[in-house]
Amino acid sequence: MSLANELDTFFARFEATSSSANANNTNGAIGAANGACAEPTKEQRPLIITESDVRRVFKRVNNRKAAGPDGICGRVLKACADQLAPVFTDIFKLSLMLGTVPFSFKRSTIVPVPKKPQPSGLNDYRPVALTSVVMKCFEKLVRDFITSSLPASMDPLQFAYRHNRSKDDAIAHLLHTTLTHLAEGRGNYVKMLFVDYSSAFNTIIPSLLTTKLEDVGLHTSLCDWISNFLTDRPQSVQVGNCVSSTLTFSTGAPQGCVLSPLLYSLYTYNCAATSSSTIIVKFADDTVVMGLISDNDERAYLEEIKQLENWCQGNNLLLNVSKTKELIVDCSKKQERHYEPVRINGTTVERVDSFRTLNRPPKQ
Repeated sequence: MSLANELDTFFARFEATSSSANANNTNGAIGAANGACAEPTKEQRPLIITESDVRRVFKRVNNRKAAGPDGICGRVLKACADQLAPVFTDIFKLSLMLGTVPFSFKRSTIVPVPKKPQPSGLNDYRPVALTSVVMKCFEKLVRDFITSSLPASMDPLQFAYRHNRSKDDAIAHLLHTTLTHLAEGRGNYVKMLFVDYSSAFNTIIPSLLTTKLEDVGLHTSLCDWISNFLTDRPQSVQVGNCVSSTLTFSTGAPQGCVLSPLLYSLYTYNCAATSSSTIIVKFADDTVVMGLISDNDERAYLEEIKQLENWCQGNNLLLNVSKTKELIVDCSKKQERHYEPVRINGTTVERVDSFRTLNRPPKQ
């Protein structure tokens, strides 16, 4: 029980920082947000759910998915889809109309998943949320509607959770950009900063996210519903047979929810490069800042990193400097160079010769 309660308190640490971050930046768009991003669009049509939509998503439920805190298992939803669809269609419609998610749908049980074989501290556990299977079905309908409503031009360098994009596309873009710049000659080289965030999904501030969702044109009623979905969420941690006391969260998008990856990508859509000689490539929360260096001038690259720092501070994202690495690609053999070190929050970033990045996110 002691470990369960310790983990519950540890996972709640972002609640304290969210209020100050929200006070410092009410519009959620500073620093790198001044770069290229999608133009605001007209407000989209509201989401309308039909009985056939609900029946279809129930019949596609994975029987092996564990039941959430409400005890409703996927096998029941799938087997009784025809009988249950009319009832839950009315519930989903009422939820959207009121902009309120039923309390039982928001409840989650956190199962700590070790990040490595022998965890040595609380930070070595990943908080995966076990949530209602019914709510997962509801989220799928909302997710599909949002993705179909987003402008195609929005956040062109976010390669995760986008139609016809993948990890391979992100890697190909990085390689193509690097080789093209090196081929121009003039002693060109490329610097890449592989950014690591601390529990990125768990730091989302709902009020900032709502503003960004409105900016990309989502209907006000849906924005209100998403805000309610992310606030006042009861949560407990289960370790073996021990369950912690329940805490209420109003920060973050639980890892394990269907909507969380998409909401995170929308939360960070306005984090974009501010210079023509820098780009920011994203694959979910894996972020690479590329500096295309010519004439040994690294000022734009270093300024881009500073802008990213400022953006993170204004959006409650915590940069993990110890896991952030820099890689330099330089094919020139004619001259010795002095590369400027990168410092984040006063700490020098480690420089490496190789780095593995852009891992595929888990399926929800």
